[in-house]
Amino acid sequence: MKIVVLDGYTLNPGDLNWEQLGKLTNGDELICYDRTSEMDLFYRATDAEILLTNKTKISTNILTKLPKLKYIGVLATGTDVVDLVTAAEYGVVVTNVPDYGADAVAQMVFAHILHHTQQVAVHHNAVMQGKWNESQDFCFTLNPLQSLKGKTLGLMGYGAIGRQVSVLALAFGMKVLVNTRTPLVDLPAGVKWSVLDEMIPQVDILSLHCPLTEATDKIINREWLKSMRTTAILINTARGGLIDEAALSQALSNGDIAGAGLDVLSTEPPQRDNPLLTATNISVTPHNSWATLEARQNLLSIAIDNLAAFLAGKVKNKVN
Repeated sequence: MKIVVLDGYTLNPGDLNWEQLGKLTNGDELICYDRTSEMDLFYRATDAEILLTNKTKISTNILTKLPKLKYIGVLATGTDVVDLVTAAEYGVVVTNVPDYGADAVAQMVFAHILHHTQQVAVHHNAVMQGKWNESQDFCFTLNPLQSLKGKTLGLMGYGAIGRQVSVLALAFGMKVLVNTRTPLVDLPAGVKWSVLDEMIPQVDILSLHCPLTEATDKIINREWLKSMRTTAILINTARGGLIDEAALSQALSNGDIAGAGLDVLSTEPPQRDNPLLTATNISVTPHNSWATLEARQNLLSIAIDNLAAFLAGKVKNKVN
């Protein structure tokens, strides 16, 4: 049973162990590549019965050339890297890891929120530049600090991550509004469902947690941005394509909203001319909200369990 990990570096840069995965080869071969280019993909995948991939795309063209392939394990929740229809046609089972790090992503949501409301980086830089030494007073404030208590947080999407974000928001004393495709009932105290055109204009912070589909592509556009409060903050840890990036850059420059915190962009790595890389009042992290040590270990454990279940004839988390 030959297993090939096509791009293991992001999941495991050296602080995790592939040993448990190797035990599933039944004495055959486990090969782990840090990264696999499109040029190398066919050569590396040939003769493999099991492929594990994070972002390496496995297209129809490749799938039709791998007669031994039986299983693809996606080392992530999103499965757009695999042609699911063709995989099904060729009898290849595809699984994903649907819920492994909601707490990690929710933590990053609040890292960005606190970056803007507490102004830690601004004041840290000022202190390092000697401005505290020169101050006439025991403290100083360059930008206003804001309390989260009593503020309204809007969530577009209420899956595992959205729910965990709401838990943290309630702990800060915030009010939470939720928008989903269908109305929700029996929500926790302090959480209310809302239609989108009523929610967006009244939130102090809008956090995106919906999937990227044809319906949600660039859903945060110029019109929605203009409908937000000028004091509002936009957070996105979901998918970069949810936002019209040019419109957001312009909205930040115009002061239509107060700030944005992003862990995802439409193209990753981004092009140098991405307008958000030079936007004002923005914080950007490199799509690593999911990548705490604990979340990555959990992801690997679930991926191994998925494969073990498949080999035992009890498929888990099948997506095709």
